[in-house]
Amino acid sequence: MRTNLLDNLKNLLQKDERLVSEGELLKNKIIELAIKLDKDLIELLLSDNQMKEIFFIEVGKATIFDKDKFIKFVSNKQFLPDSYTAFSQNIGLVHEDGRMFREINPNKEVVLAWPYKDCVLEGGMTKEDQKRDEIFWNEILAPDEISRLLDPKVFTNAKRIDKEGEHKLDGFRTDENGNIKDNLIIKGNNLLALHSLKKRFAGKIKLIYIDPPYNTGGAEDTFKYNDKFNHSTWLVFMKNRLEIAKDLLAKEGAIYVQLDYNEVHYCKVLMDEIFGRENFQREIIWRIGWISGYKTADKNWIRNHDTILFYSKNKNSLEFYKKYIPYPKDYVRRDGSKPEGEGYPYEDTWNCSDLDQLHSIAIVSFTKEKVGEFKGQKNEALIKRIVEAHTKEGDIVLDFFSGTGTTASVSHKLKRQWITVEQLDEQIDKQLSRLKKVLKGDQVGISKEIGWKGGGDFVYMELMKWNENFVEKVKSAKTKEELKKHWETMKEKAFLSYKVDIKTVNEHAKDFEDLSIEDQKRFLLECLDKNHLYVNYSEIDDEEYGVSEEDKKLNRKFYEN
Repeated sequence: MRTNLLDNLKNLLQKDERLVSEGELLKNKIIELAIKLDKDLIELLLSDNQMKEIFFIEVGKATIFDKDKFIKFVSNKQFLPDSYTAFSQNIGLVHEDGRMFREINPNKEVVLAWPYKDCVLEGGMTKEDQKRDEIFWNEILAPDEISRLLDPKVFTNAKRIDKEGEHKLDGFRTDENGNIKDNLIIKGNNLLALHSLKKRFAGKIKLIYIDPPYNTGGAEDTFKYNDKFNHSTWLVFMKNRLEIAKDLLAKEGAIYVQLDYNEVHYCKVLMDEIFGRENFQREIIWRIGWISGYKTADKNWIRNHDTILFYSKNKNSLEFYKKYIPYPKDYVRRDGSKPEGEGYPYEDTWNCSDLDQLHSIAIVSFTKEKVGEFKGQKNEALIKRIVEAHTKEGDIVLDFFSGTGTTASVSHKLKRQWITVEQLDEQIDKQLSRLKKVLKGDQVGISKEIGWKGGGDFVYMELMKWNENFVEKVKSAKTKEELKKHWETMKEKAFLSYKVDIKTVNEHAKDFEDLSIEDQKRFLLECLDKNHLYVNYSEIDDEEYGVSEEDKKLNRKFYEN
């Protein structure tokens, strides 16, 4: 019926010369006239019984045009499809009912792969790359397609790192109860890594701090990635991760999420739903610092803050260690009186008084204070404030958008156990380099304040890739010839989606060649079964994956205690 409806509607609209140019229907014009409730368009639709039945509602003796339903139908890519959609239709790779992402109920389907830092950023880091849209990979899967998606994954390439260098990892340090006491850096998809941590760390994390993509609409975030998300995509992206984060959090624990105005208010509503509105503790306003240059040119109030949302796992069990800013010598209040007590208690507005000078890393750098070589990281003093408010030595701190490793650096210096998750190679390299310097006693950030001398170690591990290897090769390809070679390898070694019929694809090889390189990449990514991005622990003995005996032993120690 849908195919007939599509064809019938196209044929009908061809009769209105306003909607046709050079023999082609003008989708935008059709939508424009529908929005205006154009009399001639409505009469044209009413002249066809099928259109009348589908796009009109009978209310008493009146016939009412369902404008929203009509616009939604015409907006769908199956109506006047582009070349990529037409190609996908030919080989059967279309959603069964053709719905757009924003129309799908997130409670019934799960967004698996996302833009930005989660194995879906194309990876361009040059100035030219920053000017264009990234090739986003947004995959939507129904529950019956993700039965294995969130299974624990196999860890590989594990090593222990201390100030003497890197060493073979022969096991994890545990306490008398079998709890892992090692600091961990995990490279891989953070959603899947969090689910892999659940076996060992559910209910044991005292503090989670994350600085997720701000969804600014451009390539302006901390590390110059393009983080332009569809708004609803961003929300489900966060929802998936916050739900498992809650499971990992201890009942007395806390979570801090740092954002700016683009999404923070929507995230507040989302966190109310996940953690419970009763567990909302504070909205912290962090005044970033001085304003100068282009920022002052706005004909508006000058934006000069980030927002940090603070939630508890359980408001009745939350542990909070109140801190004070020591009064300077000879300090007097505005009324001339001398203060008493431990000091000035921290408010929920930071860097907003003479006593509280918590500047951003950029401001600290401007004052010539040495802060290290890792541009873009959050101020160590900021993370120290949060860590000390909720943890004691030995407690576990988690950051699954860890970037250059500020949370790990601060937690290590404060003798907390820490876990970080990151996927991008560039950020992993910076994080490893930074943590190695911390082990040797670096004197940047909070080091001088706390008398840091170095020491300790951490464990580095990676989620074992399978289809993810093909994802990376496809995204990094520069030519169509490269993609053609990757497709031949994928047909032989990759796990392909059940929707892919290789014979049918081969029959349309010419159509595939005619696609742009961006659409060819998009197609090859859609062919991959997303349940097989990484190797599941349940299949560790499958010879096809080639998991080494050394890795098998290590994984069993992690998962089976």
